[in-house]
Amino acid sequence: MDWLHHIFQKSPEIALFLSLAVGYFIGQINFGKFQLGGVGGSLLAAVVISQAGVTIDNGVKSVMFAVFIYAVGYDSGPGFFNSLNRKTLREIAMAIFLAVSALITVVVCAKLFHLNKGLAAGLAGGALTQSAIIGTAGDAIARLGLPADQVKSLQSDVAIAYAVTYVFGSLGAIIVCVNILPKFMGQGLREASIEAEKELSSGSSSLGAGQIRALPELVGRAYKIDVSAGKTVKAVETQHQDMLTIEKIKRGGQQLDPAPDLVLKPDDVVLVVGRREAVVAFGASGGEVATVEDVGVVMQSREGVFTRKGMNHTTIAAAREVVDRDMRHGVFIQSASRAGQPLPILPETKLEHGDVITFYGSPKDTKRAVDAAGYELPYSNKTDFIYMGVGLVLGLLIGLIVLNVGGIPLTLGSGGGCLLAGLLFGWMRGKHPMYGAMPAAASQLLKDFGLAAFVAVVGLNSGLQAVVTVKQSGMTIFLLGVFVTLFPLLLTMLFGRYVLGYKNAAILAGALSGSRSANPAFGGVLDKAESAVPTVPFAITYAIANVALTLLGPLVVGLV
Repeated sequence: MDWLHHIFQKSPEIALFLSLAVGYFIGQINFGKFQLGGVGGSLLAAVVISQAGVTIDNGVKSVMFAVFIYAVGYDSGPGFFNSLNRKTLREIAMAIFLAVSALITVVVCAKLFHLNKGLAAGLAGGALTQSAIIGTAGDAIARLGLPADQVKSLQSDVAIAYAVTYVFGSLGAIIVCVNILPKFMGQGLREASIEAEKELSSGSSSLGAGQIRALPELVGRAYKIDVSAGKTVKAVETQHQDMLTIEKIKRGGQQLDPAPDLVLKPDDVVLVVGRREAVVAFGASGGEVATVEDVGVVMQSREGVFTRKGMNHTTIAAAREVVDRDMRHGVFIQSASRAGQPLPILPETKLEHGDVITFYGSPKDTKRAVDAAGYELPYSNKTDFIYMGVGLVLGLLIGLIVLNVGGIPLTLGSGGGCLLAGLLFGWMRGKHPMYGAMPAAASQLLKDFGLAAFVAVVGLNSGLQAVVTVKQSGMTIFLLGVFVTLFPLLLTMLFGRYVLGYKNAAILAGALSGSRSANPAFGGVLDKAESAVPTVPFAITYAIANVALTLLGPLVVGLV
């Protein structure tokens, strides 16, 4: 053990990365359908490795947590602010109800069993599987003005209670959402999803992750002209309400320019691109050709930010009528999004300035459409560190603010401040997509590495104390964790069914797992539902829960 201690003293970062490697290996081991996960595994691995004697500078911990919590807020920002409307009051009420009931449950348990601030906060973090509470609670403890050794002891207790209660925190959420809830509702998740799909999508099923439609909306086909012979290119396109475009024409081995006034002749081979129903209808004019040389064309999807003057709040149908036919010729709207959230491509859908529209067509046509709509949103796999840096600075400054309420110092701390800044900057990025780029892969790395490294540092710095505390109160903390896991979940399930009026088991399961920010439980719900239906309420409650549950850290510290 001395040689290991010597290595860690020379290079403590080895202990950090060893904790991550071992922790993620442990975290991916399946115990039935349960996995500990990389974060929980890293904490346990760090506690074991710390027995060799190692200390990591707390500055590393602070930096890692700041970038993690900012990235969480950045990704949740558009969804969080978009969720604050009348249509989602039910989901908002559910997420807030669970957070409040969990806070009351933790505080009451702490008072009855005489838990200190650290153990109470760790109980909340582990039983609710909200790892960010470790950071926000630890930051709040550091601001209490206590002696340094007492602060360190309380912060160690946070990590220890988290480790003891985290496993059942994950497992309990799965049991409630996947097993108890469907039996309580008297409806299987798969059957409930089929019913919801019919109601929400008019019989058209939703797509899950990695799924694509066998019958895509936009298609290209090559046909030999028969019935349409004698008609001009423009007449054929107009006949099908400009829902298709003739992109290429081959006549007797020669390629012709598909000019609007060009008359089609029998046996011409034409490449038609457009909406599937229009292309299928056009196919009645001749037989489809499987392969023809020199008829293929490269199509492109191009994103544009909608800023055209005089057309804010204009429906897609109205925009189609206003824009000249030559301007929109050969261009199709493939998708649209607002502040990161998808919009339905329907005639009555209103477009607002700042919406991102994906145009589909030839490179020349899509370039023309993007320029007419506003400006092109260039693809980038680089992070805007100016935007990110300003956001983190603002968040850390907010974290310095302390308010005394009834003699209790309340502060968001660096964690809560960075979360708030991330929410704001993520929302602004959705409104003005030219600025603040952070690719999804980069954001995911910041979240995964930031949180896992933060938790590992906590485990390495508090592992020696962990053994003593577990021996003293480990079983008590574990049983309290079981109660804190199950009671708010079951109470919120009843609240959702009888007060909020949820009648569909799949939708309620999605909303409930999101309200607990329980990704493993949500994964189990999707597995049983075999549908993306639970994703809709989950996205709303999850965005709110990420904020509300994270803020429980300083609240528990202040109230216990």
